Amino acid sequence: MPRVPGRAGRTPYDDEVPELPACVRVALWTTIAWRGDIALPDAIERSLPDVDHVTGIAPTLQAWGDIGERALLVALPRPGCLDGLPRCAPDAAGHAAQAGECVHVAGAGGVLVPTLTEYGPDGDTGVRIDWTGYDAEPTPRHRLEMLDLRQTERELLDRMRHHSEQFESAGGHPWEREARAEAEAGLRHSLWGLPEQVPDKALHVMAIAAGAAQLADRGRSLTGLGSHGVDATTAGRREQLLRSLGSDADRALAEATNVAVMVLAGWRSA
Repeated sequence: MPRVPGRAGRTPYDDEVPELPACVRVALWTTIAWRGDIALPDAIERSLPDVDHVTGIAPTLQAWGDIGERALLVALPRPGCLDGLPRCAPDAAGHAAQAGECVHVAGAGGVLVPTLTEYGPDGDTGVRIDWTGYDAEPTPRHRLEMLDLRQTERELLDRMRHHSEQFESAGGHPWEREARAEAEAGLRHSLWGLPEQVPDKALHVMAIAAGAAQLADRGRSLTGLGSHGVDATTAGRREQLLRSLGSDADRALAEATNVAVMVLAGWRSA
């Protein structure tokens, strides 16, 4: 699912981090709302500042909050990689994997999956997100509380080093001078409205992971990766490596976000 851009202009809640999936911001702001720091409609608005039309999310979040849910968790699955997604029906898992993101609750169980579309005539288009709810099995809280930011960061950096070595072997490393310059020129580092209560360490890991995910996604479209007579086998290998790097980065981003959510919900200390 495309990342949704944030609104220009800094507020007291803004922080400078790479582009984030919508569900990451929804999870953080909704958890803030459930603990009483902000009204739920305001939390949804802050989460999706540049979305013109939103349906299907408010009633479900309100219902979850009413029955005592206090932590809205995030998963960033991909086709063939459903890490972090609670056990649910195949149609729910397929939709979440296609979207690349979802939010869910651990206690009652349940998943909300966004579908992003553009509408309107050329030159005057709007963005809408329609959220679909699905049943899912509860997630044991102790399993979530086992997440460790140091381990998440260490594993991501190790995987990035491993991928770098693999790219060297495959040829046409996406971080070669020209290719990297092309990638970094295309990365959008915007001001994002995130709750100021997000722990600094979690935000640090989120930023690393989000940057790596962007670089992987951007790298798959770089002209520099396929413009030097690279054969089909090499190009396929690099595509596979970039997909793997993106999955590793998304897994780390989801874990870091969920640690932040648990801190905000009072499940654990910062």
